[in-house]
Amino acid sequence: MIEIFAVCTGNICRSPLAAQLLRARLADYPVVVESAGTRGRPAAMTPDAKRLAEMHGALPGDAEEHRARYLTERMLASQDLILGMAREHRRAIAELVPAKVQVTFTVRELARLAQAADPLDLEAAAQGPDAKTRLRGILRHLSSLRGRVTPPRDAAEDDVVDPFGRSWNTYQLSAAQLVPAVDEVARVVELARPGR
Repeated sequence: MIEIFAVCTGNICRSPLAAQLLRARLADYPVVVESAGTRGRPAAMTPDAKRLAEMHGALPGDAEEHRARYLTERMLASQDLILGMAREHRRAIAELVPAKVQVTFTVRELARLAQAADPLDLEAAAQGPDAKTRLRGILRHLSSLRGRVTPPRDAAEDDVVDPFGRSWNTYQLSAAQLVPAVDEVARVVELARPGR
């Protein structure tokens, strides 16, 4: 079973949306996807975040059932892939659990690296008897591309904008950044499927 964890600030907009969309896209795959926030407190997703979840294919009821959680070291201990919604979250994760640096990316960073990777190199990296081992190889390869792949012109291009307390247009911008990145993450996880 592959374990994926998404992290943002309040765990009421970006990270639950990312987790819900990944659960939907990988519904036929042995995967557990959860989320928490660096300042999460028990709360529901915002109405606009719920609306985005429904618009972009979250499983029925997933957005309604979500309650924010505060990120702890224990939550990250067994994770195979950790996705920060912005560089500040990636940094917080690295400080909380330094051993997880190689499997921690911002969601847009992972998508950017995966798109830049040679498909044959990704296939070669996906070696092993099970999905966890194969994903570990893929992530090791993608992590090795940091510093070798041309970085974005603006480092903020690896972040998903925080829409909390802002207009519906900002929520739509946030989704426009997040959804394609989630789709690319799902593609990477599918590459780890044994017998592909």
